[in-house]
Amino acid sequence: MRATLRWAHADFRAHRGEALFVVLASAGIIASLLLAGALFSYAANPWQRIFNQSQGAHIWLRTQAGTDTAGLARLNGVVGLSGPYRTVTASVESQGARAAVALRAAPTRLPEFARPLVTSGSWLTTASSPSADGTVVLETHLARALWAEPGDTLLVTRQGGATTTLRVTGIAEVAETRYQPGGEPGTGWVLPATLDALAPGGTGQSVGLRLRNADDTDFMVQRAVTLLGADKVDQVTKWQQAQSEAGGDDRLLGQLFAVFGLGALLAAAIAASGAISARVRGQLRDIAVLKAVGFTPGQIARGFLVQHILFALLGVTLGTATITLLGDRIPGRIGDAAALWPSLPGFTLLVIGVPCGAIMLITASTGVAAWRAGQVPPVPATRAAQPPYAPMTALGRRALGMRVPPALVLGWRSAFPRRGRTAVAVGRLALPLVLITMALVAWTAMGDFRSRPAEMGLPAALTVRAQQPGGPTDEALQRVVARVPEIAAVHPGTETAALVPGQTGTITLRGLGTAHHPYPWAVADGRAPRNADEAVAGQGLLDLLGLRVGAWVRMTVEGEPQILHIVGRSIEPDAGGRIISTSFDALKDRDPGLRPDFHALVLSENADPRVARGALDEAAGGTLEIRETSNPADRLEPARAVIAALIAVLAVIGLTELLTLIGIGVRDRGRDLLALKAIGLTPRQIGSVIVIGAGLTALVSAIAGTAVGGLTGVWLVDAQGRSSGIGAGIAHLPSWPVLMTVVVAAVTGAIIAASLPAARAARRRLADSLSETL
Repeated sequence: MRATLRWAHADFRAHRGEALFVVLASAGIIASLLLAGALFSYAANPWQRIFNQSQGAHIWLRTQAGTDTAGLARLNGVVGLSGPYRTVTASVESQGARAAVALRAAPTRLPEFARPLVTSGSWLTTASSPSADGTVVLETHLARALWAEPGDTLLVTRQGGATTTLRVTGIAEVAETRYQPGGEPGTGWVLPATLDALAPGGTGQSVGLRLRNADDTDFMVQRAVTLLGADKVDQVTKWQQAQSEAGGDDRLLGQLFAVFGLGALLAAAIAASGAISARVRGQLRDIAVLKAVGFTPGQIARGFLVQHILFALLGVTLGTATITLLGDRIPGRIGDAAALWPSLPGFTLLVIGVPCGAIMLITASTGVAAWRAGQVPPVPATRAAQPPYAPMTALGRRALGMRVPPALVLGWRSAFPRRGRTAVAVGRLALPLVLITMALVAWTAMGDFRSRPAEMGLPAALTVRAQQPGGPTDEALQRVVARVPEIAAVHPGTETAALVPGQTGTITLRGLGTAHHPYPWAVADGRAPRNADEAVAGQGLLDLLGLRVGAWVRMTVEGEPQILHIVGRSIEPDAGGRIISTSFDALKDRDPGLRPDFHALVLSENADPRVARGALDEAAGGTLEIRETSNPADRLEPARAVIAALIAVLAVIGLTELLTLIGIGVRDRGRDLLALKAIGLTPRQIGSVIVIGAGLTALVSAIAGTAVGGLTGVWLVDAQGRSSGIGAGIAHLPSWPVLMTVVVAAVTGAIIAASLPAARAARRRLADSLSETL
């Protein structure tokens, strides 16, 4: 053992550059994976991120005006209070959209706990609130429902029916229950003077409690209500409710990121093990000498194994320490994610699991390389008798005879020496490109919700309701819509709850369009409804009832049976896909007195929904409630930055693998390069042979990687869509320019990476390589 350790130490001193490359490669890969993990947690847990970053309250109490809440801060287990804030509920309107809002009187200084995170605009300031018009900061989901942005003006209906206006100064995120039409009101913050003008007759109060232990929430609610008095508390909201409302947003992201993370970890381990194997292959002569002086195969294998495990441990420790200690100093969203990561769920698992998993994979692959090192024969001539490259083929000789540039022919031979080695090299280099292409497929699917909504189950960009007092009739609505050129079609619609067979649950029955003007369903399987008893269903409903396209389903609607024939599966981003849709006429046949609850508006191609909304609101004189159709792209937007970071991580892994393969190729062809120089090839031609070989290997790997990655990515995204209830059919291949960019970038990177080794190899002299000819 002592001899093995002494040899390992001497080997390290003799090959410091190679050892440094292995350590830095391991550190860089682990650092990249940990940063990707931080970004995954940052994007896949939006509610938890906001809760931790804002020091959110675990309990919100809505109390009567004048209730003394100071005693809540003295309860054992309460870290601090947010508020109390005087609160009043009002109705707000913006550009045709209406919503209920709970306005809180907030100071100009942000609170320590349950702090609103301003994402757009600015917080309340006294200077920005003139006496004529107040200012307001809106919660994100409420602002989205109102189509409001900083600078817009809201019409607020006060108590007693009086109206006033408020100017939006900012949009903020909070970890509270979100706004739901017809349900919980949204949250807005105004200055105390503004709230006094809105509700001079008195208000309620809102106070948030941040607890030391979240598991004590139910017990602390009882203590708080007992302290204040049950007659003083109007409403209690717990953090679990807000978390459950936001929980559906991160399921799809979490599953996709888990797959990408495991794939990146595997690619990183293969790249690191490839660097180690290349180092072992570069020391075959030294191993032969060791065996000649008496080292056993076991001693050599243990020496390499211990040495490279120590290198891996050093690299992993360096990469982990760099990210945990200095990651928050990286500018931009990456630094924000690294700073917040320790407080997010899964931090300990990832920061321990990723390095340990990488070390285990590297150890396994190093063990194989070390075993091979132990089997190296002690006689160099035996190794030289089996050249790693096949002899020149007849096609190659014919190409040289036809005056094809020798560098091109020899570069082809260098890129594809033998079938086995060629397949291994192409496969290892193609793996990161497969994952990059899969990530681009996910990126494309997210972008399609915004760029091609009709194909993703969102053909109608706007919905309008005309049920307010003084609103237009259906005929008048058609005339109003006809004056807006951005609107291509109007479809009457209604939604109602229906009992499933067995009456064990409810689904959504939707009627849209008419027989003469059918609704443009996004049908992935089967066909669209044509007759009155036909319908399309979402994947979630088919899974719930265990049905397939072509089945008949009987449901109960308001006590009356409704039987429909499912002729197609539609892409349904809403309600987990538990929706069955037919024409409005089909539902009207069952209930002749049925009137549309809303109208779905399909816009012309390239029409801006905001422009159409403003024109429609102006044409209707403000009597319509206009809403934007909910788009999954809104909650998937943070994931695009994560996918971009993942692509960068995979590019680093691919570059490491590429450098390893180039180094192996140059080392293995050392004798061939000397022979080429001896027969008259210039240094420039010799360098071109190496560059062309690397470029051709990268080209084949890029083509194979993008092809496999595209097919696998489409299958993966469709599988995730199927499991989430949206349904398969949402995945599409990236555009050809994007795929060509991946291929060109891979080939260009290979050429650039091979240029320096090629220049060095071209300048080598015979005296520098005599030992390699032995």
